[in-house]
Amino acid sequence: MEIWYNDSSINTGDLFLNDTELDILPIPETEEQSNDIVPQPVVEEEPDKQRGMLRFIFDVVETLVLSLILFAAVNFVTARIRVEGSSMLPSFQDGELVVVNKLAYSMGKPQRGDVIIFHYPRDPSMEYIKRIIGLPGDTVLVHDGKVFVNGQELKEPYINEPPDYEKLDVVAPGMLFVLGDNRRHSSDSHEWGVLPVDLVIGKAVFVYWPPQDIGEVKHYSLLSN
Repeated sequence: MEIWYNDSSINTGDLFLNDTELDILPIPETEEQSNDIVPQPVVEEEPDKQRGMLRFIFDVVETLVLSLILFAAVNFVTARIRVEGSSMLPSFQDGELVVVNKLAYSMGKPQRGDVIIFHYPRDPSMEYIKRIIGLPGDTVLVHDGKVFVNGQELKEPYINEPPDYEKLDVVAPGMLFVLGDNRRHSSDSHEWGVLPVDLVIGKAVFVYWPPQDIGEVKHYSLLSN
C-alpha cells in the first residue's frame, strides 16, 4: 500500500498498517509550485574579462603595427628638412621646415627652376637646398649681374639680388648647376662647381612650418625650350 504525503517531518519508518509496511511517497509538485523555483544563471565574468583584455591588447598591437607601416611609407616617399641660413632668401626663410619628395626624380627628370635638396659634395653628411639653373649639356654664364643658359638670359623673379661674380660652366653629363636665390650670399655651383645628380635627395614641395609660411614651394620654368 502506498501513502502519498507532503510533510517532510513524517518519519516513514514509523508508519505501519495491519503489520504491513507502508511505502510513503512524496506528493508530486504541482505546476504552480514548480514555477516558484527560479534557476539561478551561471555567471561567467572571468572569461568575459579575459576576452575583453585580449581584444584590448589586439587593438593596441594593431594600431602600433599600422602606425609603423605608415611611418615607414611616409619616410620612404618623403623627407623633412630645416632651412638653415639665408642662402635661399627671399624664397625660403631661416628655420622653415620643408617637405621633400624623394621620388620626384624616380618618375621624372630634374628641370631648370626646381628647388632641390642634396648632399653637399664636399661633405655628404650636410644637406643643402638650392635651385637648378643648368642641366647636363647646358652652358651657364653668369655675367654683369645676369644669368644666361645656352645664350638666353633667365628671367628670375625669385632672386634676392643679382650676382656680383662672373662664372662660365659647361654642365657635364650626370651633373647639375645650382644656385641659391640669395645670389651674393650662397655657397653653390659658382663656388664649388657642378653637383652630381646622384647626390640629389629630392624636390622641395611644401613648407609646413612656421604657420604663417605654410604653402607649396614655387618652381619656375626658366627657359621657353
